[in-house]
Amino acid sequence: MKWLIGLFIVIPAIEIYILLLSGKTIGVWYTFLLLLASGVIGAYFAKKQGLKAFREVSNDLKTGIAPGEAAINGICVFLGSLLVLLPGFISDILGFMLLFAPTRNLFKPLFYRWIRKKMKKGNVIVMKSS
Repeated sequence: MKWLIGLFIVIPAIEIYILLLSGKTIGVWYTFLLLLASGVIGAYFAKKQGLKAFREVSNDLKTGIAPGEAAINGICVFLGSLLVLLPGFISDILGFMLLFAPTRNLFKPLFYRWIRKKMKKGNVIVMKSS
């Protein structure tokens, strides 16, 4: 519950502060153009990486393989896409890190740990199909 406070209050406040500081330092229009460019570039990469993740999951399912790694990639790409489309430089940096495979690997252990914790609590159930 504490992380919700950070998510909805502290992080947007920091984003606004950085945007104001950027507007004061490089100018309002350059800040706006930088945010617009990062959104457009991010949307392009989100689409490209999202389609790649979808194909990986589809191929795994067609061959009868559980799409573990491909599913984690898809989750990372989805979260990265959301973050890149939000206005702000911190969210853009985190979003781009989740969109690109080399930096995405830094976040994967966190997702695996979160899923394992959910499975231990019984919140996630893995069923084998026959």
